Amino acid sequence: MGSQEVLGQAARLASSGLLLQVLFRLITFVLNAFILRFLSKEIVGIVNVRLTLLYSTTIFLAREAFRRACLSGGAQRDWSQTLNLLWLTVPLGVFWSLLLGWVWLQLLEVPDPNVVPHYGTGVVLFGLSAVVELLGEPFSFLAQAHMFVKLKVLAESMSVILKSVLTALLVLWLPHWGLYIFSLAQLFYTAVLVLCYVIYLIKLLHSPESTKQLTLPVSKIAQLLPSISRSRAFVNWKEAKLTWSFFKQSFLKQILTEGERYVMTFLNVLNFGDQGVYDIVNNLGSLVARLIFQPIEESFYIFFAKVLEREKDATLQKQEDVAMAAAVLESLLKLALLTGLTITIFGFAYSQLALDIYGGAMLSSGSGPLLMRAYCLYVLLLAINGVTECFTFAAMSKEEVDRYNFTMLALSSSFLVLSYLLTSWCGSVGFILANCFNMGIRITQSLYFIHHYFQVSPHRPLAGLRLSPVLLGVFALSGGITSVSEALLCCEKGWLARLAHIAVGTICLGVTLGTVFLTETKLIHFLRTQLGGSRLSDKMR
Repeated sequence: MGSQEVLGQAARLASSGLLLQVLFRLITFVLNAFILRFLSKEIVGIVNVRLTLLYSTTIFLAREAFRRACLSGGAQRDWSQTLNLLWLTVPLGVFWSLLLGWVWLQLLEVPDPNVVPHYGTGVVLFGLSAVVELLGEPFSFLAQAHMFVKLKVLAESMSVILKSVLTALLVLWLPHWGLYIFSLAQLFYTAVLVLCYVIYLIKLLHSPESTKQLTLPVSKIAQLLPSISRSRAFVNWKEAKLTWSFFKQSFLKQILTEGERYVMTFLNVLNFGDQGVYDIVNNLGSLVARLIFQPIEESFYIFFAKVLEREKDATLQKQEDVAMAAAVLESLLKLALLTGLTITIFGFAYSQLALDIYGGAMLSSGSGPLLMRAYCLYVLLLAINGVTECFTFAAMSKEEVDRYNFTMLALSSSFLVLSYLLTSWCGSVGFILANCFNMGIRITQSLYFIHHYFQVSPHRPLAGLRLSPVLLGVFALSGGITSVSEALLCCEKGWLARLAHIAVGTICLGVTLGTVFLTETKLIHFLRTQLGGSRLSDKMR
């Protein structure tokens, strides 16, 4: 498969299902806003922080390293060995769910059963849901490796929507069930997700006229199951060693990614109610990151991993592939920077209004608006880090990954200490400030690697982080105008004033986007020809 075709597939994976994903996310967003009005802050804190942390930690530790290592493999591989390696995520997931479940039940503070009933059952079912999701890992990996675009979007979106609908119905009909509601909904979510992948692949493999079937490395569903052969090893040991390197890194990355939740859970710096408010603001702030940045990072990690070879520097690889990787990286950096800056500038002036509309006075009063404004700055760093790390992790050799682990270890320790200190000093906003510090260090590490990687080549992809003075001036002017508008019109002066404030922001946003269109012609060309172009989409058919 040529690099241009791989780029087309990655671009299509990132963009073609985006509208559908946004639609599903908006539906879920509305359902969650409805559910929020029937819950206490304490239940929100337990579910969204404590139990979700158990689930995400189990999934991350059991799966992340295997997925990254197997995605880095070439086309000429023994797929039975790769699938055997992926099936090892299941026993590993059982181990982590049992160990972490014991910690959650025996070592952590147990909430008051009168306020949050059925906590023990919640821990068991959230751990079980992680194992259920891992049972579908070989199927979902096969779909991801072959870039089945709509399947991924539909499976994940359908699972989230059905989970939200079930939660809303149970909250209305059986509110006294407490954590039973969210535990059953989580288990239902993972079951639907796995079934979507399994049913799709079964139908695909039983459809001989399907053109997609010709690209699959298996011809029947039994070949996706673990297999033992005397003529070859059970797993590919090169992939297994790379998995171990990524496993050490994934453990550290999980601490960095979910660091504030670990501090909240193990150090009790906030009560369950404050944890609930923080998590709601965190979810709102990360909505754009989940909708836009995460699909781009995942899709273009696959592109970079397939186009570039890990054990070779830029001078020893096909220069056509290196040039394409550099051009794509530059455009992605520019896109991330502009998106993050737009969210930061306009988010500062509209945080309080957004929180008031979504959750009422519970969110828009107190520390909520300050949390949201700080998170807008964090989104800017999150956007840049997602692009830089997706290239860095795809291009690093095994030795470089191991060296990076030591840096991540030091960063993990300092981040946890800084989170605790800043939270003790300035409350829940300290978590976001610590995350900004953490993200800044990670960006610096990735930028250094990218600069060194392309140093001996004529390509300079880091130019994507430079903006024209005119565009910077428009951003600054928009930020000033919207801040004045907030002070004069928002948020205690009625809906007419709020609508006027929104109108001011809409005009400023339109002017900003128009300036982007006129000054960033290279990025606009990339978006038209790659992310939105039909030419590369046609190659996928």
